[in-house]
This record gives sequence, C-alpha cells and structure tokens, in this order.
Amino acid sequence: MLFKLFLLFTLGPLLEIWLLIELGGLIGTLPTIIIIAATGSIGVFLAKSQGVQVLRRFRERLNFGELPTKELFNAASVLVGGALLLTPGLVTDLAGFSFLIPLTRGIIKDIVYKKINKMIKEGRISVYHGDIGKRF
Repeated sequence: MLFKLFLLFTLGPLLEIWLLIELGGLIGTLPTIIIIAATGSIGVFLAKSQGVQVLRRFRERLNFGELPTKELFNAASVLVGGALLLTPGLVTDLAGFSFLIPLTRGIIKDIVYKKINKMIKEGRISVYHGDIGKRF
C-alpha cells in the first residue's frame, strides 16, 4: 500500500508536468494556461451545481425517514471531484470531471460497491451493525 501511494504521489505529478510541457510545446503557453483555467472554472460551476443537487436529495431522504446512503457516496464523489479539479493538470481535471458528472459517477459507484462487496466476502472488511458483538 505504501508503495502504491509513493507511485501515486511521485508518478502522478510527473505525468501532469510532462503533459503540460508537451501541450505547451504543441499549442503554446498561453493556450495551455487558458485550457487549465477554463477546466478549473467549469469544474467549480459543476461542483457547486452537483453539490447543491446532492444536498437537496440528501435532505429529501432524511425528510422521508430514509437513510441517504447513495447521497453520501455522491457527496463524497463531488468532494473528491472538486479537490481534483483544484489541482492543476489535465489528468486530475479528467478524473475530477469523472467524479462530478452523474453518468460517470454512477459507473465509479458501481465499481467501488463491487470492490467493497468483494472485500467483505473475502473477510478483509468486517461490517458491524448496532452492538459491537453483532456481526453481519
């Protein structure tokens, strides 16, 4: 796990820098900066609008006495997407948008749910509900 984090925090930024240099060499410095600023601006608008929608659905579920589990995942996704869009770079912007757009967020949700269910079945994650000794 530590090695994966090391790769993420070293190779990720290196890839971003390489892509920005290549793009700058291909289309120029100013257009590259404009693209980065535009994706950031669009991302802020999208994060705000998606955040408001998720919050509205969250409140609706609570008002009906239901657990807002899907809305919690969506809220976390919007938060992650917004944070990725704050990081300058093309790869992080693409990842950030994928967490903000409902269609791709649904695909990511399905992948995460399958992974969590697999980990539960393998015994790598234990799920407890209610009393500490009560296991499902």
